Amino acid sequence: MRKYETVFISDPDLQDQTRADLFEKVRNIIAKEGGILTNFDDWGNKKLAYEIKKKLRGHYVCVTYGGTGGLIKELERNFRLTDDVLKFMTILLSDDVTAEQLEKEVQEALDQSKQADKESVEDETPGEEASSEDEKVEETEDKTE
Repeated sequence: MRKYETVFISDPDLQDQTRADLFEKVRNIIAKEGGILTNFDDWGNKKLAYEIKKKLRGHYVCVTYGGTGGLIKELERNFRLTDDVLKFMTILLSDDVTAEQLEKEVQEALDQSKQADKESVEDETPGEEASSEDEKVEETEDKTE
């Protein structure tokens, strides 16, 4: 199995539901062809370096996954058939990867996102502590008067 990264640019004028359907189609192709999706990163709308199909902006998505050459052929065939995808590019990241390594990478990414969620929740609680510190400052000011 090999590890690939595909960046594709979709039409920025797509409705949210149409874009979600396109993303789901990409995920389904990877799963159907026996691939392992490790990362699906939606970069959002960005300015294009040059005009493509009379568009100056595009919606960028980066997909990292493990699979075979057949998966790449099927994915790129579907990109060519749809008018929603303006451009795409697939890069070989690693030539020899096991399914266990990819699943471990997926698990690590999940653990990191859970940790980030915990930290964001913890960051909200110091605001409450700051208000108690303000009360302490007010108490000390009252004592000095």
